[in-house]
Amino acid sequence: QVQLVESGGGLVQAGGSLRLSCAVSGSIISLADMGWYRQAPGKERELVAVITSAGHTNYRDSVKGRFTISRDIAKNTVYLQMNSLKPEDTSVYYCNAARIDTHVNYWGPGTQVTVSS
Repeated sequence: QVQLVESGGGLVQAGGSLRLSCAVSGSIISLADMGWYRQAPGKERELVAVITSAGHTNYRDSVKGRFTISRDIAKNTVYLQMNSLKPEDTSVYYCNAARIDTHVNYWGPGTQVTVSS
């Protein structure tokens, strides 16, 4: 059974940086589209960034130029580097794996990111 665990969240001042990590239990990230999502209270869950199985990246407009998604296949880990953080980035951030062979989605439990003004 595939397990995802996020880490790296916390409290940071506006303009600061955090790096989130997503540890995946198996060597599957090269066979999956890996995404970071976030959900704030009262809001719908939204896609933040994705890195496809082929290594292509995409970002929602509000984080372009500030966030970078990357992966280390050997370490079975996906990262989200977040710079120039804003209070509106405050949310629970979730890691997602969508296997391209089985079409099964896996989610981590989430990590809290709080940006103070």
